[in-house]
Amino acid sequence: MYLITGASGFIGKRLVNALKLEDARLTLMARKKISGCNTIICDLESNTIPNDAMNNIDIVIHLAGYAHDTKNSDSFAYRYKSLNVDAVLKLANLASNSGVKKFIFISSVKASGAPFPEKCMTESDQGSPRDLYGKSKREAELELLKISNKSKMEVTILRPALVYGPNVKGNLLMMMSSIKKGWFPPLPKKNNRRSMVHIDDLVKAVIFISKDSRTDGEIINITDGKAYSSREIYEVMCNILERPIPKWSMPLLIFKIVSLISFGKLFDFEKLFANEYFSSDKLNSLGFSAERSLGDMNETNF
Repeated sequence: MYLITGASGFIGKRLVNALKLEDARLTLMARKKISGCNTIICDLESNTIPNDAMNNIDIVIHLAGYAHDTKNSDSFAYRYKSLNVDAVLKLANLASNSGVKKFIFISSVKASGAPFPEKCMTESDQGSPRDLYGKSKREAELELLKISNKSKMEVTILRPALVYGPNVKGNLLMMMSSIKKGWFPPLPKKNNRRSMVHIDDLVKAVIFISKDSRTDGEIINITDGKAYSSREIYEVMCNILERPIPKWSMPLLIFKIVSLISFGKLFDFEKLFANEYFSSDKLNSLGFSAERSLGDMNETNF
């Protein structure tokens, strides 16, 4: 029996559907009833988790979290701590005390800290996270590893790279919508490298890990194994939208200037052009390999 939090989100919906296809027994934890599923009504940020929530549960997959704003502002600090750290530990401790066999925490590559320039980062390359989101994920990771060391419950931490796929949200959706409307300027050919993963490969990896007993106490990156430059991402989106790829590009300096004078509101230079390149060799060594790449996408399955 699986217990899944965050089942109504971008990843959660896809995961629930995939597990249903396997006829897996599911219990969901959500703020409101999810149709067709056994649902424990609980707001992890403000409610006490019912003591019997883990009855008959074998595996917990914790997806719920706060990621709406990654700026280092005091107004968001409480929510990051409350939902991304405190709620995670309450859930994990209850799971451990209730005899749950495995706890899978969906973290983020942001928890690994600032990417090393020109290096494909492994799980051992740990730096200091740059924003509240990454810091909260890392804090939760460290506390979960302590629980793993003193508990019989297996704990596995998964760090997905930037996730793409149907109904994607955030910066990828904004970029694609802007290209569709014709006002997003062509990105220059800068040789940066970014890791990504299709949502279906992420879901398959989560299910794969849930059935593997070799990952206790491990942190595992999840990517599609490719490295994309920002220009490549831009061109793929043009192809998806059947828009011609411009033969010109806006100079890098212009993006820098616009980012500075607009305080990143129009274009966040770092998000567009920084290196965020991660290795998924550890996951591959367990026998898993991603099946999709960004070049395979079309407007239906992006």
